[in-house]
Amino acid sequence: MKKYIKYLAIAAFAVFAASCHEKPLDYCNSQIIDSKVEQNDFDKWLVENYIEPYNIMFKYRMEKNESDFNYWLVPATYENSIKMAKLMKFLCLEPYDEITGSREFIKSYYPKMIHLVGSGAYRNNGTFVLGTAEGGLKITMYFVNEMQLDPDYLNEYYFKTMHHEFAHILNQTKPYSTDFNAISGSEYVTDTWSDAWASDAEAQKSGFISQYASSEAGEDFVELLSIYVTNPASYWNNIIKNAGAGADIINAKFEIVYNYMLNSWNIDLNELRDVIQERQAQIGTLDLETLN
Repeated sequence: MKKYIKYLAIAAFAVFAASCHEKPLDYCNSQIIDSKVEQNDFDKWLVENYIEPYNIMFKYRMEKNESDFNYWLVPATYENSIKMAKLMKFLCLEPYDEITGSREFIKSYYPKMIHLVGSGAYRNNGTFVLGTAEGGLKITMYFVNEMQLDPDYLNEYYFKTMHHEFAHILNQTKPYSTDFNAISGSEYVTDTWSDAWASDAEAQKSGFISQYASSEAGEDFVELLSIYVTNPASYWNNIIKNAGAGADIINAKFEIVYNYMLNSWNIDLNELRDVIQERQAQIGTLDLETLN
């Protein structure tokens, strides 16, 4: 059953029924919309860079039937939507193209829709949602309007989440070994993960790569993968160095993650990490505004 979305009060929404031609371009290009609108330059760029090569629909306008109505949300801005589209392609899609030698892996398995939301989705327990994956068909990314062009920030709020959610979809397509679940066994804390540990560092000492990884085995698996590929080797090595008794547990779980990706998907996570790190180093040189 469809629910009705709750949006932050923005008076301009009430008058959107007027033609976009009567409003400045940036106003018309990022807002709640349910009817078909005339394609702008960004829409045409998305056809050439997402739909045609990858069969992925990239939605940046807020639509009632694509949004989670359990949260108060605002749309992504037009300018940040362009930046995010370019960064996602450069840091999330093309690295897989590079190591597999074609676009077929992403075209076959990546969700067919990416949906942007400008604000965060806050839970009642004080935590918030960075992204969601729905049935392997759609990934929603939040906080787009808060974007900062710093690699650490981009990873924490967006790209670790993108790799995290994509890993869920790969797991749904080809399950990983149940041996993974047995390593931490009954140590998972479900919804109390945000209270169970004072920090990620504390969770790591108990064998979880992050606080959220301690919620359940499936989240543990994808957290290991996403944190591994979005950070340099020195970052990972430092975690292992400081994890104490948890280091052996993390290493045992990661070995299963690594072998799963290699044997099930022919993806070497070391190669994927190297490509992503090389690309992250180029963020400052990218043109994230021109649609070319």
